[in-house]
Amino acid sequence: MTPKEAAELLGHCSAFDSRKPSQAAAMAWAAALHDVPLDADAKSAVATYYTTPPKDPDAKLWILPHHVRTLRFKIRSARLENFQYEPLTGETPREFLARYQGQVQAVASGRVAASSGRLELEGGADRFMRELEARGLHFGDEPASPEADLVDTVRRSGPLGVECPACLAAIGRPCKSPGGSEKQPMGKPRSKPHSTRLRAAAGEAELAAEERLAQERAIKARSAQYLAREAGDIPDAVIVDEEAAS
Repeated sequence: MTPKEAAELLGHCSAFDSRKPSQAAAMAWAAALHDVPLDADAKSAVATYYTTPPKDPDAKLWILPHHVRTLRFKIRSARLENFQYEPLTGETPREFLARYQGQVQAVASGRVAASSGRLELEGGADRFMRELEARGLHFGDEPASPEADLVDTVRRSGPLGVECPACLAAIGRPCKSPGGSEKQPMGKPRSKPHSTRLRAAAGEAELAAEERLAQERAIKARSAQYLAREAGDIPDAVIVDEEAAS
């Protein structure tokens, strides 16, 4: 925008706010709007600004260059909401860029009418469903949950990549010890995952009920031995012999 064009735009603004344009103001507006042409959209931006009432009813509206820039951009962007590029068969990348920019400018300026609606798929609902299924979306009687899709697409490696069967720690969260406190109601985080979680992450089959019961009994027995040793009921030698025998 040249100083002469800025002076014309300021004269248009004065019809709304009764300002008194000057040569200095025209020079300043031309510098602020150096890349914005004086066109119908620039003048429409002024009208749009003065159409909106101020937040303070007692305040006086006073348009500035940045208002013109922002509102003009919104006016032109609204025309491109449903823009659809019309390609040519066999066009080169350079021809595509030139045609694309030309069509965008024509629609944004209002020289070419914008599309009245979005393009629709042809072929009815059956083709629509086939198009979705071709892109990996399947629809059945029981739709998959969003959580299941998230697990499949954002799976982590290692034990934290699966939910713990023992303490039900979520994916990405460490296993928890039994019990809890006021500071950690869900239990203290374990330094190592539960063995069942390690097996699940490795894809190994879960132990049978009898095997799990045997492991639990062995753990309880070792715990009892440890407590007894701490209490001084049995000597360390006996504990060592029992563990070696097992």
